[in-house]
Amino acid sequence: MSESSVTDRLFHESAAEDSLHAAERLSEDAWQRLTRSPERFRVLTGERPTGPLHLGHYFGSLQRRVEVQSQGVETWLLLADYQALTDRTGSASLGESIRDIVLDYLAVGLDVRSERGLAFCHSQVPELNQLMLPFLSLVSVSEIDRNPTVKSEIENLGAGNVTGMMFNYPVHQAADILFCHGNLVPGGRDQLPHVEITRKIARRFNKTYSPKKRYFQEPVLLFGEAPLLLGTDGKKMGKSARNAVYIRDDESTTAAVLKKAVTDSDPAITYDPVGRPTVANLLLLASLAAGTTPQAVADEIGAGGSARLKAYVTEAVNEHFRPIRALRRELAEDPTVVRSVLERGNELARQAARKTLAEVHELMHLGNF
Repeated sequence: MSESSVTDRLFHESAAEDSLHAAERLSEDAWQRLTRSPERFRVLTGERPTGPLHLGHYFGSLQRRVEVQSQGVETWLLLADYQALTDRTGSASLGESIRDIVLDYLAVGLDVRSERGLAFCHSQVPELNQLMLPFLSLVSVSEIDRNPTVKSEIENLGAGNVTGMMFNYPVHQAADILFCHGNLVPGGRDQLPHVEITRKIARRFNKTYSPKKRYFQEPVLLFGEAPLLLGTDGKKMGKSARNAVYIRDDESTTAAVLKKAVTDSDPAITYDPVGRPTVANLLLLASLAAGTTPQAVADEIGAGGSARLKAYVTEAVNEHFRPIRALRRELAEDPTVVRSVLERGNELARQAARKTLAEVHELMHLGNF
C-alpha cells in the first residue's frame, strides 16, 4: 500500500470517527428534548418487505420504536416495497411480506391506527418518489458512490449487476425521511451514512432554494441500546438465511429452530462473547427474553451444557412472546385489519407528500407560468 493510500485511509477513518462522535452528541440531545417536547418530533423508519420480522428485529429495533412512541412521538413506518426491488427481480411475495410486517407491528405494540402513528407503502405515494429528482440534483455521483451500503453492494454484486435503483438508494431514503419532515431516525451505526446524506441534501436544499427560512430540518439518528443477535448458525441473522426465530412462529417451531443452534462442546456455560460467541449469543437472547443478564443466565445453568442452555432459551422466548403471538393470531383472523391500516396510512402519507412536493416546486420556481 502506498504512502498516499495509507494517508487517505487514515483520513477517512478519522473523519468517520468524528462524524460518529458528532452524531452521538446530536442523539443524546434529541433523547433529552423528546422527553420534554415529544410533539416537536416525528420518527420515520421502517423495513424492506422481504419477509416476516424475527427476534433480531424485535430486540434490535421494534422495542425501541415502541419506547419512543410511548413518549408521545409521532411514528411513521415505511414498508419500502420499491426498495425491496433494488437487488431482486421478482415481486410476487411482496404482498405477503407486507401483511406479515404490519401484523408484527401491531402485535408488538406499535400504534399505526391513531394519531400516534401510521404505516404506508412506497409504491402508493408517488409524490414521495418524485422528490428524488430534485434531491438527485443536490448530490454528486461520487458522494453516492462513497456511501458504504452502495460500495458494499458493488463489491458483492459486481459493478455491472448493481441496478440504478440500488445506486440511488441513499437519495431515495432521503426522500423517505424528508417528504414527511421526519426529524428522528432510530437506528445503529450502520444507518449513519444514510442519515448524513439526508442531512446534506436538506442543508443544500435550504441554502439553494430557501435561504431566508429553513424549509427542511436536518434529521437526527437516534441511537439506543440495540443488542446484536446472531442467527442460530452463528452468522448474521437474516430473513432468508433460515437461521432465525420469527415473531410469528409458534412454540414448537421456536423449539425446533433453537434446538439446532450452534454451540460448543464445553458443558460449563460461561458468558464469553469473544471466546464463545455462539454460546454468548444464546445467553444474550435468553437474558433479553427473561429480563435479566447473560451472566445471570450462565450462572443459573452452570455445568448443564448446551442442552440445558437451549431449553432455557426456548422457555424464555416462548414465555416472552406468548401474549404477542396470541394477539398476532387474533389480528390475522380479521382480513380487514392490514387493509385498513394501509389504506389509512397510504392516504395520510400521500397528503403529506403532495403538500411537500407542491412547496418544494414553489421554492424551486417550478410550474410558475
